[in-house]
Amino acid sequence: MASRSIDAWIVDEVPSPAPAAPLDSTATLSARLAPLAETARDYARAATSANTTRAYSADWRHYSAWTRRQNLPALPPDPQVLGLYIAACASGAAGPQPCSVSTIERRLSALMWNFAQRGQPMDRKDRHVATVLAGIRRTQGRPPEQKEAVLPEHLLAMIATLDLGDLRGLRDRAILLIGFAGGLRRSEIVGLDCRAEDGLAGGWIEFFDDGLLLTLRGKTGWREVEIGRGSSEATCPVTALETWLKFGRISVGPLFRRVVGGKVGPDRLTDRHVARLVKHTALAAGVRGDLSEGERERKFSGHSLRAGLASSAEVDERYVQKQLGHASAEMTRRYQRRRDRFRVNLTKAAGL
Repeated sequence: MASRSIDAWIVDEVPSPAPAAPLDSTATLSARLAPLAETARDYARAATSANTTRAYSADWRHYSAWTRRQNLPALPPDPQVLGLYIAACASGAAGPQPCSVSTIERRLSALMWNFAQRGQPMDRKDRHVATVLAGIRRTQGRPPEQKEAVLPEHLLAMIATLDLGDLRGLRDRAILLIGFAGGLRRSEIVGLDCRAEDGLAGGWIEFFDDGLLLTLRGKTGWREVEIGRGSSEATCPVTALETWLKFGRISVGPLFRRVVGGKVGPDRLTDRHVARLVKHTALAAGVRGDLSEGERERKFSGHSLRAGLASSAEVDERYVQKQLGHASAEMTRRYQRRRDRFRVNLTKAAGL
């Protein structure tokens, strides 16, 4: 068997226009160590979520294609080339239309990650990159377009559009209520398993007399989310989940699964189902009927459930922050679409 460097064994599945540089040109792997290298590669894949990995791979392909068209090297990382790239993205020269500031910043993060994975890290604060990015922010920056929050009255109207006489309706009601009450991301919803020993895709559930405890795999580690029982069975997320599991005959494995031909299958739902579900039911319920159908479709996504809890829960902000898993109160406030504005009038308090 031909010898290979340790780096090549671990990162050879990351898309790259050039091979990764080895840590030690003399380091080779024998057939005995090949399985261990595969294990290391599995752990490397698990370092980021599947969605993040897909996004970073797509951004790397975009950058690599642009550098090839310009006859510029993608590797080793060159701050001046990167500065030209983000300028092209901002102006529309790197695609069919100009990119937003948030898209450019995401692509920069993806490229920094890709460079680091190839053992060639680059300083994002280099003046050739930082100065161009500062100019883009100054000339093109605008407040981010936030998704509409699904408020409690919206949620009830959305659930009313479901057919609760079949398994799909029961499943989708549980998804909407659990996603809202838990302030969950769509990937967290579909990543749940029935038990801790079911594979740890993204977390598991435990039922208690007073409610439901979710143990979730977050970006920075594991966290717990408590979902209490509702004031009525019709709106209780715990009851909705118990009903879905009972009629779906689910006790192990993925919590939310595909329903095919009136039967529950073994396959876990993808997070795209949550986004489609929120959009479809919001449109069917006439939520934000003052907007055109196209605008309404753009306004709603899986994140609308998470924003809805943050905007609706009339409790101390720190409890909402903990439920959403935010590191700062400022991040939680970004999710609060409806606040009690002007409750404190500093103008009058100052004597005017």
